[in-house]
Amino acid sequence: MSIAELAEAIEVDPKTVERWITQGRQPYRRHRFATASFLGVDETYLWPQALSREQVIAASESEVVTIYPHRWIMPRDTWGRLFSEATQNIDILVYVGMFLAEDAGIIRLLKDKAAAGVRLRVLLGDPESPVVIQRSADEGIGEQAIAAKIRNVMALYAPLSEVGEFRMHGTVLYNSIYRADDQVLVNTHVYGELAANAPVLHLRRVAGGDMVTTYLSSFEKVWAGARPIQF
Repeated sequence: MSIAELAEAIEVDPKTVERWITQGRQPYRRHRFATASFLGVDETYLWPQALSREQVIAASESEVVTIYPHRWIMPRDTWGRLFSEATQNIDILVYVGMFLAEDAGIIRLLKDKAAAGVRLRVLLGDPESPVVIQRSADEGIGEQAIAAKIRNVMALYAPLSEVGEFRMHGTVLYNSIYRADDQVLVNTHVYGELAANAPVLHLRRVAGGDMVTTYLSSFEKVWAGARPIQF
């Protein structure tokens, strides 16, 4: 986006925008908020020093919608409600995520959303990756159990291959991420426990907060280093 385009969108002089970029000038709060909203990013992403530590903490606390002590205790329709509200992006970062792939209703919903223009990105674990094998051993289910599940999930996701983007990663997965626009479900991982038994954070992006931004940044880093899946 050009300086002139941004200036017109937020109703300021182009020279003012240019000074923000070339001279490091910090805009007034209303202009920071307008710019961040227009560009679809957090204010603190553009101007990390703009908010005080206390303001960032307060905003981040407001991003927490709820916390579930275990994934299995979540209402069954939570996932459907999350993805059904997406209008721009649906991102999924897992090793397996079998519970989603086996749900015919979720698969149909994801397909419909992608066909309607929502960008669908799914990251699955590489079944040949040492970290996947180690994770399987850590959970006490055998070294090849998770790898076998991943191969099954790939078959279940095959109907979405023409409308979504699928990649395979070999990163250490500290948490699984399920994103629908500005909402995120974060399934934390606990050593020696199945993911279904670990806590889940339901977060919603709030201006000035940086929890959601942190998790979405993590997703992008994994996505950048992953390779496309050949169905």
